[in-house]
Amino acid sequence: MQITVSQEQGNVPVTVLKLAGQLDGQSYQSLIAKAQEVHKGGAGNLLLDMSELTYISSAGLVSLHTIALMLRGEPLPDPEQGWSALKSMDRSRESGIQKHIKLLNPRPEIVSVLDMVGFSAFFQIFTDKQKALESF
Repeated sequence: MQITVSQEQGNVPVTVLKLAGQLDGQSYQSLIAKAQEVHKGGAGNLLLDMSELTYISSAGLVSLHTIALMLRGEPLPDPEQGWSALKSMDRSRESGIQKHIKLLNPRPEIVSVLDMVGFSAFFQIFTDKQKALESF
């Protein structure tokens, strides 16, 4: 998977991570690492551009969840713990829509996975980049 980072301005500064390829067991840790890197560099709001993401696995879902926790300042699950990391997502859903991470242009097959696991209620999904930027 390739990750391209850019800075945009909405109502506040927004860091855009453009994902291309597959977000799976081979790549999810690189997405977490990139999000941690930009967060440590001062990024407080992330827009994940998924327009070129072709596949997301359960490991990819763990990466989305981990980034949401990081941006909320909560303890991160250990991704090596497998099912316990996935199960912790249920507890996080109770916190509602994420304010500091949003999704842009996921393909229908990605939306289907997000719907299936209930992430559509957890992450705001946009098809218009400007509206997404202004939502922060």
